[in-house]
Amino acid sequence: MSDECSQVFGPELLPNGNKSGIEHTGFDTDEQNMPLPTPLLSIGDITAKWTTWLLLATVLLVQMAGLQPAAVAGDWPRFLGPTGDSKSVETGIRTDWSNGGLPVLWSRPLGESYGIGVVSQQRYYQFDRRGDKAQLLCLDALTGDPLWEFEYPTDYEDMYGYNGGPRCSPLIDEDRAYLFGAEGMLHCVRTTDGRVLWKIDTAERFGVVQNFFGVGSNPVIEGRLLIVMVGGSPPQSQTVPRGALDRVVGDNSGIVAFDKMTGQVVYRITDELASYASLKLATIDGRRWCFAFARGALVGFEPSTGKVDFHYPWRSSLRESVNASVPVVVNDQVFISEAYGPGSSLLQVRPGGYQVIWSDPPRSRQRAMQTHWNTAVFHEGFLYGSSGRHTNQAQLRCIDWKTGEIQWSEPGWTLGSLLYVDGHFVHLGEYGELLLLKANPERFEQVAVVRPVDQDGQPLLRYPCWAAPILADGRLYVRGRDRVVCFQLVPQQDASPGAENEE
Repeated sequence: MSDECSQVFGPELLPNGNKSGIEHTGFDTDEQNMPLPTPLLSIGDITAKWTTWLLLATVLLVQMAGLQPAAVAGDWPRFLGPTGDSKSVETGIRTDWSNGGLPVLWSRPLGESYGIGVVSQQRYYQFDRRGDKAQLLCLDALTGDPLWEFEYPTDYEDMYGYNGGPRCSPLIDEDRAYLFGAEGMLHCVRTTDGRVLWKIDTAERFGVVQNFFGVGSNPVIEGRLLIVMVGGSPPQSQTVPRGALDRVVGDNSGIVAFDKMTGQVVYRITDELASYASLKLATIDGRRWCFAFARGALVGFEPSTGKVDFHYPWRSSLRESVNASVPVVVNDQVFISEAYGPGSSLLQVRPGGYQVIWSDPPRSRQRAMQTHWNTAVFHEGFLYGSSGRHTNQAQLRCIDWKTGEIQWSEPGWTLGSLLYVDGHFVHLGEYGELLLLKANPERFEQVAVVRPVDQDGQPLLRYPCWAAPILADGRLYVRGRDRVVCFQLVPQQDASPGAENEE
């Protein structure tokens, strides 16, 4: 077993042969005594070999074709949407937001959390925390009415005083929902009723030393695999003082791929620790890729096998710095950005390596783009994003993708996140202001702006609004500190705007 890629096709075993860290629950009575699968790669086991090759062949064929799990048109089933780039294909949006021109369909109070929900098959799934329980709430996407909920106990405490709720969004794949909590619990539940199918405590299983703000990198689905940024460490790192991540080392579990149906480990790679940048899948020249902007570097690898292609170091020298912006992929080029020091870089990637196209000069104060917890959006040769580490530094900005040259930069809008739709960007500022601007590389072009309020004139969206907006079937969902609000962005004849659910 190589250091680069430890692969176990089937359950991962401890030296005594016992399965570790996976708890299967929710089976019917006649299934409870069924033996779990044994390792597929056993010498001389012909049946197991054929099973393994069939599984791998299926995964490879799906990935070579660039296929993703089936989803209903208009769904937004995962973080940053169906294509993972915060872009929607919907058209016909409302551009006049004056005098109630952006109608509220419903709103609902939230518990502790930072992430936005997802939408699949007319259901909205929100992952929050209430008291000492993490909660997945399934709502009717049209009305906000609750359908079912799933809870599990959590005792996560943030070392910097931020709230103790989830940072990740749910991930929906056909009839299953995947949750990755701030404390490191990984759950797979049924979308029909929230019944648990399997769960793993990744912090315990892989020896994860608590990151500054807990777990915050969204997993991805690739064929049969659930790929997760875990960032585990060996026993000697468990005694490192709280927050001293510069003294923590990895243990070949920076990225772990699980069988999405069983939770069993398929492979684990890289000694990188986890970051807050979610994983990014892409197809480049007919081959599938996954990019992990981990704590210390961008790692490019083949998602079906875990074979690492390259490791590109990129992070600030400050100990208390994080990488939190998702890589942006266009053709064979990958853009990364952070807000604590080095800024941005654009790579051209190939199997086994990369070439730097441009990077922000290390000795210059000027940075092309510094995305903090938000992700920039590419459109027609240009990259748009909120640049800056702090609110008073924030600028909405457009840069040339090929060169990093700044096309325009507009201060005064606070940090925020962008959603592209119908030739426009919806920008959600961290203090709850919604801005609509044209996707215009020549100049900042404001179209509409609104600060949503309730019937008493109080803001519906309160700081911090750090989650990117989502759009599904014409409905725009945004969240603030303690509330999610659903707007009718694309007019529909059967819509009933203004019927706000204040439950």
